[in-house]
Amino acid sequence: MKIYTKTGDKGETGLFGGERVSKNNLRLNAYGSIDELNSFLGLAVIEVTNNEIKNVLKDLQNKLFVLGSDLATPETEKNAKLKITRLPDSYITDTEKTIDKFEAQLDELKNFILPGGSKGSAILHVCRTISRRAEREVVALKNTENIGENIVIFLNRLSDLFFVLSRFENKYSNIPDTKWIP
Repeated sequence: MKIYTKTGDKGETGLFGGERVSKNNLRLNAYGSIDELNSFLGLAVIEVTNNEIKNVLKDLQNKLFVLGSDLATPETEKNAKLKITRLPDSYITDTEKTIDKFEAQLDELKNFILPGGSKGSAILHVCRTISRRAEREVVALKNTENIGENIVIFLNRLSDLFFVLSRFENKYSNIPDTKWIP
């Protein structure tokens, strides 16, 4: 089977369920950013030094595939029979528990910090900013189409998680966070 299909040569692509849309569609922008985030998580898994963080990131990569398929499948009557897994509440509660677990091991934050420190931490900051962009794109999509309520909430929690994990990675690497000096 060839990897190229030529079906997108005119600037359109197919959503799961068969609908054809422009490649600059809000839905595609949203799940394209999720794909980008997942790719950066793959890089982060290689670069972070803490195995607990690596395990969290690997789990998130699988969850992002569920999120991507949810976004790639409009919530229509026709698509209901496809039995796509929609983003469950548990993704949000699991993420909150993970944030609390790692944050409890950090010193209280009294200053703004700049992205950086260790290489792994810097990549986690990139993941944080990509998840924020994805959240903005999903909100724009939500303003025009019906999507699951959990998607925006999960993305909001993800950016918080990446911030906490970036700080934890620096602490684990014995590299202090860089304080912002106005």
